[in-house]
Amino acid sequence: MIIIYTDGAAKGNPGRGGYGVVMKYKGRRKEIFEGFRLTTNNRMELLSVIVALESLKTRNERVEIYSDSKYVVDAVEKGWVFNWEKKHFKNKKNSDLWIRFLKIYRLLSVYFFWVKGHSNNKENERCDFLAVKAAESRSLKVDVWYENSISGNLKLF
Repeated sequence: MIIIYTDGAAKGNPGRGGYGVVMKYKGRRKEIFEGFRLTTNNRMELLSVIVALESLKTRNERVEIYSDSKYVVDAVEKGWVFNWEKKHFKNKKNSDLWIRFLKIYRLLSVYFFWVKGHSNNKENERCDFLAVKAAESRSLKVDVWYENSISGNLKLF
């Protein structure tokens, strides 16, 4: 089984953002984090899950994701994202990321668990630290889809 903890952060919403991931598998541990100059908290929460899943080298293990994001956990566990997909994500935020998520999600056996944020869960706290560190770094990437969407330069479908 692969255990993944994820978190996203934004300094301002929108604002500088970042995500953090802690992955555990067979006694090994991997941390991933990255920051963006302009994004939202929900985008970072979702992107943390996507990056973690895309980084997996095996497709044959059960994957458990622990996240403090009700947005992400409920969208999957309550089936909202599948209904959004049927409606081509019409009027839904973050459709680019949800489409990317579904592509990798369908290749794996993924189970989501919600954890309360800032409640002394060691790995969730570590992910939060990594996400904030990434958002505060000097080397920030561009969330191209998001920046284009708010500037009116994005053409959907």
